[in-house]
Amino acid sequence: MDIMRRERSIRVGAVVPLTRPGWAEAGTHLLAGLTAAVDDVNDAGGIDGRPLELLVRDTRADPELAAAAVDELAQLGVAALVGEYHSVVARAVAARADALGLPFLCSSAVLDALTDRATDWIARLAPPQSRGWRTYADFLLGAGHRRIAVAVQPSVYWAAGIGILREYVVPRGGTVIELDLPRFTSTEICDELVEHGATALLLLAGYPEPVVSIVKAVKADRRLGELAIGAPAGQPEFGDWAALLGEDGAGISFLRYLPAQLSALGAGVAPVLRQRLGEPPSFVAFEGYDAILVLADVLRSDDRQRIGWPAVDLEGTRGRIRFSRLPDIPVWQAVDVPIQIVDRDPAARDRFRVLLTSRSDRAEQPADTDG
Repeated sequence: MDIMRRERSIRVGAVVPLTRPGWAEAGTHLLAGLTAAVDDVNDAGGIDGRPLELLVRDTRADPELAAAAVDELAQLGVAALVGEYHSVVARAVAARADALGLPFLCSSAVLDALTDRATDWIARLAPPQSRGWRTYADFLLGAGHRRIAVAVQPSVYWAAGIGILREYVVPRGGTVIELDLPRFTSTEICDELVEHGATALLLLAGYPEPVVSIVKAVKADRRLGELAIGAPAGQPEFGDWAALLGEDGAGISFLRYLPAQLSALGAGVAPVLRQRLGEPPSFVAFEGYDAILVLADVLRSDDRQRIGWPAVDLEGTRGRIRFSRLPDIPVWQAVDVPIQIVDRDPAARDRFRVLLTSRSDRAEQPADTDG
């Protein structure tokens, strides 16, 4: 891109976790989707003839680093911000963007309270945590699990998840058993699961550790052969899960945000993302692609005083994208977001089995086909 082209470009700041302790693999998929969409928007003529230019900053899952990146990007004259996977980091980005009056489209973080107050500057593509995790809780109850243990580390995100689970499960006759980390070792967690008669264990903890060690310990314990394991935050989605855990990583259910079938656009984008990544694209890559489509649509408006989230109505890779205000959600929220509960097939660990499919803000409907 020459000097003239840079001066004419519309800059968009991308905040993405690309190195540890951030979930770098998720960040890589997110960035692949963002850059692929920028290329496609520019190939189609850009924004009123002006190309998009993506300025990428690595957040490393550090809220303070991310907030500083927002300030830097604002000084560089970005028209909007996009990205982030970790909820606590996205919350820091959203707070700073709101204070600066800078549009931020959060692609992948799900924490309901993305901001402390209602704001028109922030929107989100992923479904709120309360929608996805209630779907997951309903799935567990439907499978007959009434004594559900959670191995949990201290975090705003994990604490919110436990609250959602308890709020849904307890009134329906279930029990949520908290096993606080690092108080319990992996071996002690196994003993606690047996003592409490748990039939399901949810991993609400950091990846790869301590999650990998907990899974290996549970799988090796003959007393827990019938225990169901879940990772609602989606750790098994990415290839390094299978590489680290092998057959132990199969059959562990998790949330992901894909429809039963990609849109025509998504079907065309999928091979491009696969080529960029060298592996099948995750839902996070499609979220990144869709986020740029939405920003391009919003940035075509000349009105900078009122951000055009409610006017968005376009076809994304996973279906129609529209935004609305939802109760108790302080930002503009994409609605009818596809939600799946899947696991890796024990018979073919590179294949995902779809256990349930739903859409946020609609009644859950079970899926009867494998993915």
